[in-house]
Amino acid sequence: MTDRPFWSEGESRPSRWLITCDHATNRVPDWIGGGDLGIAPADMARHIAYDVGAAGLVRRLAALLDAPVIGSDFSRLVIDPNRGEDDPTLLMRLYDGTVIPANKHADAAERLRRLDHLHRPYHRALATLANRHEDRCICAVHSFTPQLRGRPPRPWQIGILYSHLDARLGPPMVAACREEGWITGENQPYDGHLQGDSIDRHALARGRPNLLIEVRNDLITSAEGQALWAERLAPVIDQVLAQSAL
Repeated sequence: MTDRPFWSEGESRPSRWLITCDHATNRVPDWIGGGDLGIAPADMARHIAYDVGAAGLVRRLAALLDAPVIGSDFSRLVIDPNRGEDDPTLLMRLYDGTVIPANKHADAAERLRRLDHLHRPYHRALATLANRHEDRCICAVHSFTPQLRGRPPRPWQIGILYSHLDARLGPPMVAACREEGWITGENQPYDGHLQGDSIDRHALARGRPNLLIEVRNDLITSAEGQALWAERLAPVIDQVLAQSAL
């Protein structure tokens, strides 16, 4: 188990921003089912396994912001790095209609093994990067599927999520995105506060300014779409922080 459970770039870049991508890949380590969770390749390519398009987007976005970036290197279906260790959805057995066979009988020992080799090292590395700047701000980037099975289509191009515990940047970012003409959800398609998630752990608990940006994944499946949205978002992110005077 020597494979690194995360990747990072630009660790010495000077920006206050740290860009994070909790669900960057659909990779399954070979020590888990020989690298196979027992579901179809088509399901592993879906949003249930990772945030489609997000890794390419964050790499471009971080370069434009001159900021460090870190991403996980294991599928959210193996163990979800954007969940607290006590969260019941940390290790999913069913996701958006798909049963995950390799997780069906995962016991406490297996859960601990995945925490020790994947989840915890990722968060240690994220904390190390966050601590490199005394005035760090954290921007988490995710993507969301245009439609869950059996649910109505999601109309938003982008969603800005924030916790009720820190609304310093979220509402201004919503307003700025709408001024750009983007169909923007405020705490949509998900609620912005999740106890124990990455923002809670690395930003809220430390008083760090933060953003959580969700981009609809059909907009960023291609390298061209990722570049376009990185170029759109970078100046808005910097503008919102500058205008906040934080």
